[in-house]
Amino acid sequence: MFKPKNQHERILHRLKIAQGHLKKVIGMVEDDSYCIDILQQSTAVQKSLREIDNLIMENHLKTCASDAIKDGDSEKAIAELMQVFKNSHK
Repeated sequence: MFKPKNQHERILHRLKIAQGHLKKVIGMVEDDSYCIDILQQSTAVQKSLREIDNLIMENHLKTCASDAIKDGDSEKAIAELMQVFKNSHK
């Protein structure tokens, strides 16, 4: 079983899994599979991508945003995070 060494590997691993699921959805559409089955698989891909986004955000908070706040750029870091948050809720 694959055990990622760090956050970067963990994110890449999950992206590759999501890519595999998306390929399955494409194949299902090409094969004219039952619509509900396609929708269920597509929903799984979307959930996987949201989880990946959460990992990326967590990594950003622990690294870039934390460093910016320590360096006195807290307003910029907060504005950046709020923009991402607002875009994800459209």
